[in-house]
Amino acid sequence: MATTPLLPDSRTESDGSAVIRVLSYNIRSMQDDTGALARVITACAPDLVLLQEAPRFFRWRKKLARLASETGLVILSGGATAAGPALLCSLRATVERTEDVLLPLTPGRHRRGFATAVVRFGGARLGVLSCHLSLEQGERYEQGGMLLDRLAGMGVEHAVAGGDLNERPDGRTFRRLAGSLTDCWVAAPWGGEHTWVHSGPHRRIDALFATKGVEVLGCGVPLEQPGVGAADLRAATDHLPVLAALRVPAV
Repeated sequence: MATTPLLPDSRTESDGSAVIRVLSYNIRSMQDDTGALARVITACAPDLVLLQEAPRFFRWRKKLARLASETGLVILSGGATAAGPALLCSLRATVERTEDVLLPLTPGRHRRGFATAVVRFGGARLGVLSCHLSLEQGERYEQGGMLLDRLAGMGVEHAVAGGDLNERPDGRTFRRLAGSLTDCWVAAPWGGEHTWVHSGPHRRIDALFATKGVEVLGCGVPLEQPGVGAADLRAATDHLPVLAALRVPAV
């Protein structure tokens, strides 16, 4: 029986470029099975984790630190200070800078933000942004524009952005992002496509995007990744994760 090929492992090439693994995951404030969540993340062996709905209320730093510890990662940025998005990274990353960004608040709606950073892997320099866009169509479209502006203003040639877009690929905001960035699933589909809901996924509302020059080696839901079990995916949170392998050129 045919099986899905594995994504490439992380490595630094002789020319200074880097192959990295990036995981985007809505973790529903760690309200579900945190053991299952940690096992899924660990099995994906990511260099960068873009979280959405990270803990942001009582003892949120302690909860996020526990998740980082249990997955062998460290906190890079975000959490309550970015209104939910957060970034974790492996010790392979050299951190240049981080910034949490709060977006304009519409009265009566949920506060949104971006967790951002600039990191290095070998000779490769990469901007990173995690987002969780609005449920409201007009506000979501504006936030998509803010995301593109934020990436353009990070002062890096290469970047990856991702998160819970609350919208399918045929939506106006999704298309806006895909018009300026590479939709990693479209560029190199791998694993599963749909990310929501975990019990019967039928929509792709979570995605990873890369700027031009970043080579996508594979991207999708890690359904056949060794160590990622169906039971853990169902127990960890209500979304499925998106895992990508990227080759980032040296600068």
